Amino acid sequence: MFVWVFHRVSGLLLIVLLGIKFFTSFFLMTKDQKPDWALVLHTNKLTDSLLIILVVYHALYGLRTVIMDMGARREKLLFWVFTILGVVLSAGLLVLYFTRNY
Repeated sequence: MFVWVFHRVSGLLLIVLLGIKFFTSFFLMTKDQKPDWALVLHTNKLTDSLLIILVVYHALYGLRTVIMDMGARREKLLFWVFTILGVVLSAGLLVLYFTRNY
């Protein structure tokens, strides 16, 4: 039951965080002086980390839901497989994000 709730909450958080990213990028695309608040929000490592984790979680548990809707009966096994896959994928993407050189 809690997976369903977290899946919905992650979708709402993704809408908010992507909205922040799109909104701040609008202000950063100008050739004039860029606002400091937009630069701080757009380059915030916490926001980017949350986006990575939430996208992975939402995508994988969406796939899990589709598989269960198709008739898979092993709910616990699917939960653990997608949880382990999500942790590994999130960790790998976060390592790539924090070690980039640009």
